[in-house]
Amino acid sequence: FFHLVKKQLTNLQLWTDNTLSLRNKQTMHLVLPRTLHRTKSSAHLLRRLFSQKYLPTLTLFTKDPCPLCDEAKEVLEPYKHRYIFLQVDITLPENKIWWDRYKYDIPVFHLNGQFLMMHRVSTSLLEKRLAEVDEEQQ
Repeated sequence: FFHLVKKQLTNLQLWTDNTLSLRNKQTMHLVLPRTLHRTKSSAHLLRRLFSQKYLPTLTLFTKDPCPLCDEAKEVLEPYKHRYIFLQVDITLPENKIWWDRYKYDIPVFHLNGQFLMMHRVSTSLLEKRLAEVDEEQQ
């Protein structure tokens, strides 16, 4: 049973009281025993894990300074409860690929790793894509 649960949890985001994200097997091995201890049965565990919704990831490709990025973050403020927000500084050496791609276009946004928008925030597009993600989870 446990090997099946571990296999299913490898890429699943688990939102518990601590809002833990299971991204790799090492983290999973730390969280799974505590989760099993909190639940009364394996069926309850599976129902709990697979009924939870995850928040999509909104990634901002930016650099410092970036006044347009600051403006975009202000526009996004009312939506912040609907996604996990990540920023990628394209000027860092490890982000050279993003520098080559977006050096003249920041701010650039990706939703769940897919291009969403650039230069300015389109709230209508963001709302549409967030609604699509919500629909996919149901």
